[in-house]
Amino acid sequence: MKTSTSLTNNQTKFLRGIAHGLNPMIIIGSQGVTDNLMAELEKTLNHHEILKVKIAAGEREDRKLVIDYITKATRAHLVQTIGKIFVIYRARAKDPQLELPKN
Repeated sequence: MKTSTSLTNNQTKFLRGIAHGLNPMIIIGSQGVTDNLMAELEKTLNHHEILKVKIAAGEREDRKLVIDYITKATRAHLVQTIGKIFVIYRARAKDPQLELPKN
């Protein structure tokens, strides 16, 4: 897969289709984003490439700040947000699991 700065519409649709059947693997609770949470998020993202995350607390603006922070810190692409759940994607550096559509 070529490295790009953003996902195309077809790639986003493809990833949303995959994420539809996933359950949230990481839940951000009342403590917010901690070092342990970020370490677990990195580990899980490296293993699965696509990750559904639930933010259990906070207002819409707070959730947006958390999502922005996580995507920048992990260098992941934001695929989708629905309410308190968001999906991020980052291809593995070695041996990517998911092959995205070209366009």
